[in-house]
Amino acid sequence: MLSGSDAKANTFVVMRIYLQKPVHIWATTIFHWMVVSWFVVFFLGQWVFAAYIFLRYWQSIFLGQFERWNITAPDLYIKGAPLRSAIFGLHAAIAAVVSLIGPLQVIPALRRYAPRFHRISGRMYVYFACAISLDGIALAWRPRAIGGKIDHLIVSINALIILICALFTIRTAKKRDISAHNRWAVHLLLAMSGVWLFRVFLMLWLTIYARPVGFDPETFTGPFLTILGILVYIFPQVLIWGYFRSKGSRSAGPILQFSLLLLLITVGMAIGVFAATMRMWLPRIVQYQ
Repeated sequence: MLSGSDAKANTFVVMRIYLQKPVHIWATTIFHWMVVSWFVVFFLGQWVFAAYIFLRYWQSIFLGQFERWNITAPDLYIKGAPLRSAIFGLHAAIAAVVSLIGPLQVIPALRRYAPRFHRISGRMYVYFACAISLDGIALAWRPRAIGGKIDHLIVSINALIILICALFTIRTAKKRDISAHNRWAVHLLLAMSGVWLFRVFLMLWLTIYARPVGFDPETFTGPFLTILGILVYIFPQVLIWGYFRSKGSRSAGPILQFSLLLLLITVGMAIGVFAATMRMWLPRIVQYQ
């Protein structure tokens, strides 16, 4: 027979196991809805950005008014330099397409019910990712490009991350390693979204302070922009690692901690998307209609 202390210890263990199970279920449910909320904001923001690119840059191509490219940044279009102008034209075209099809790649229902579309659009996305990363390096280091050398270096690192993620996304797909393939696809999606995230969180920062703080708006350089570049181009890769680690955790603690972090990111991202749409993308579209 068990002593009184042993019986109490066993009872405590049983109660702890019994209580941990519903807590873990609640934590998993919260985690699921935080991920869904983040993805909805991300999805809508990406499509708004794609619409902006189509209406802002592609319309200029159709109208033959290439000079409009230079309104937001100098020397995107240079008369008499078709190659350099074509580099940006290609960049804008690919950016719009990948913003549309990128988020679709990680929707489980679409992969399940439209596998052929997933395979075809997935291949397009990977090839475009490689093209836009190389094109992005060329644009970052072009003469008179906005930003400083450190900022250009961070963008170049992001391009290398995209190439690495694209390579492993293809390799794992060919090996039929679906679990690894899905992980690398998410890594690639966030790496490809760095430019979008930069604009969104820059607008969040400007919304909070109502003026440029930590950077010079004329030269577009400063410590804040460097930190922001690291956070949106490199940190998301760490965040994805934390996501998959938390998702597979048997403890409620890491799941709830990541859910809280994701909640803060989602709220900030939602404010930034709204601010970017109303104060940057939409006014520029309306101005040049």
